[in-house]
Amino acid sequence: MKVRVKFRKQGNLKFIGHLDVMRYFQKAIRRAGIDIAYTEGLSPHMIMSFASPLGVGLTSDAEYMDIELRTPVSSVEAVAALNRVGAEGIEVTGFYQIPEGKAGKAMTLVAAADYTLRFREGRAPDCRWQEAVPSFYAQEQILVWKKTKKSEQEVDIRPLIYGMRCLPESPDTIFLQLASGSAANLKPELVMDTFLGTLGIKPPPFAYEINRCELYADTGTEGSRHLVPLSGLGTEIL
Repeated sequence: MKVRVKFRKQGNLKFIGHLDVMRYFQKAIRRAGIDIAYTEGLSPHMIMSFASPLGVGLTSDAEYMDIELRTPVSSVEAVAALNRVGAEGIEVTGFYQIPEGKAGKAMTLVAAADYTLRFREGRAPDCRWQEAVPSFYAQEQILVWKKTKKSEQEVDIRPLIYGMRCLPESPDTIFLQLASGSAANLKPELVMDTFLGTLGIKPPPFAYEINRCELYADTGTEGSRHLVPLSGLGTEIL
């Protein structure tokens, strides 16, 4: 049985990297008594893959991990068991059975991500920058210089920005929906730096607090985007 696990990563655990998160879940799964499947061969390891590793320093409400079970367990039991043996800062929030095939490979499905970005205390610009967000997002083209391993080239990031707005309940917070995944990936820091650059503002280092809110697959046809949360491709196990 293939299963997709959804979890939150908050607090000081935002400073641990992807490999540490993987080791954390390997231990948590054993301690929770979940009968996970292993690879064959001389050095067997848990069948486990992550949708899109989170950068160090970012928090998240929607991280995804795919595993394979040898013995089925209900979603309610699995979530309770993993949280019972877990550490503060990581909370499992969903446990879904997923079909074989394309929907069973989260790492290849990711097409977009939601983020919230706000300034750390004392690092916000001393101006009404929020008023310029709609006009920035309304542009047909947003050119930036991006460095590659061999050179630097100018690219248009506007097609990769699917949404951008200030949140009414928190005017100092920007909501961003951006392309994400192996085909195209846009970082929220680059979008915000570019936006502030149009206002003549250069933010100080480590100015932002960024939270990833959701990861999406694109189930639309060519030329028609239809984003679905990765959890929406599975069903709870009774």
